[in-house]
Amino acid sequence: MKNTFIPYEKALAILESHKEDFPIEVRPLEYCIGAYLAEDLIADRDFPPFDRVTMDGIAIRHEQFETGQRTFTIEGTAAAGDPQMTLRKNVNCLEVMTGAIMPKGVDTVIRYEDLELTDTTASIELTSLNHRQNVHFKGIDIAQGTAIVAKGKRLSSAEINIAAAVGKASLNVRKMPKTIVFSTGDELVPVSETPKLHQIRRSNIYGIQATLKEWGVKADLQHLPDEKTVMEKLISNALLNYDLFVFTGGVSKGKFDYLPEVLESLEIEKHFHKIQQRPGKPFWFGTNKAGKKIFALPGNPVSSFVCIYMYLQFWLKTSLKLPQETLYVKLKNDVRFAPDLVYFLEATLESLPDGTLLAEAMKGNGSGDFANLVKTDGFLVLPQNKSSFFANETYPFVSYRSKW
Repeated sequence: MKNTFIPYEKALAILESHKEDFPIEVRPLEYCIGAYLAEDLIADRDFPPFDRVTMDGIAIRHEQFETGQRTFTIEGTAAAGDPQMTLRKNVNCLEVMTGAIMPKGVDTVIRYEDLELTDTTASIELTSLNHRQNVHFKGIDIAQGTAIVAKGKRLSSAEINIAAAVGKASLNVRKMPKTIVFSTGDELVPVSETPKLHQIRRSNIYGIQATLKEWGVKADLQHLPDEKTVMEKLISNALLNYDLFVFTGGVSKGKFDYLPEVLESLEIEKHFHKIQQRPGKPFWFGTNKAGKKIFALPGNPVSSFVCIYMYLQFWLKTSLKLPQETLYVKLKNDVRFAPDLVYFLEATLESLPDGTLLAEAMKGNGSGDFANLVKTDGFLVLPQNKSSFFANETYPFVSYRSKW
């Protein structure tokens, strides 16, 4: 492949053609939060499994109330967890607790707040009463055999709750790729060190690692010096142990940008190198014969951040068969961008009372201005077929912050 710039859409198509089918593993339920479900969660019985009392009070036959009866002798008490009781005399009542199985012979529940009680009787203080009120009837929520949660769903506490309710002590989930994130460059020093004037700390890899963790992917970290033989050795060893590789830096035209050369020397096939976009044009993607995926991102912090959200996230969702949902927002301010490139522009997001999502573009000081990322919420995706973008026009928005 020639070292040419390709359109944004073509890069996505190439990534889609190299999607992965992640294997399935079994995990105990308590370790499944954030994992991607690889089976349907099926109701093993009706929800609820019986006619369930929803208020503390008494249960009566509604027809007795219709005949004018207001005071009832209490036969007993049905508590949650007790076997089903039966009303012996139609003119009597049973005390019932929330969660109890509805006794036989009764059909309506009156809450304690609407009663006058003695030790042996209950008098209803209402003038009207709805038949079958305050009862959660068997199967009204979910019928036995129904798929409550479909496979592919990322498991939140809500889905964990459902899994427990249907008796799943363990779950089939997708095993995410074993991942490593490499920083490159002799100018980078560990976070714990005080950099000299000509040095900077390794920050990109921590942001990428944290982003991947948010998506359910754990990643190890390693650094590569600007020395080809050392790079080849470290990457060659990693290829034996990891499935997904993310590099930051070393992919542009600099004299010491050895990474593309090293990757190809390790028989990793390049599928693209440069994309018609700003920021993040020098972005390298390739695979080897063993199916390892290599994402080599620009070293500038904003550029690497863009590529992670626009491309690696797309590849992960495609591999997991998740929908590529697009969030559309309205521009708050006019934007001018002359180059014929897709423009990923940082913006803040505001929710208006009428439901409109409004994005205010906040251009930073170039792709090295990572401090601007903490002031914004995501990226506007502005197409390359125009140069002027006006307030109230609608464009796609990729969020990197959960605000709502």
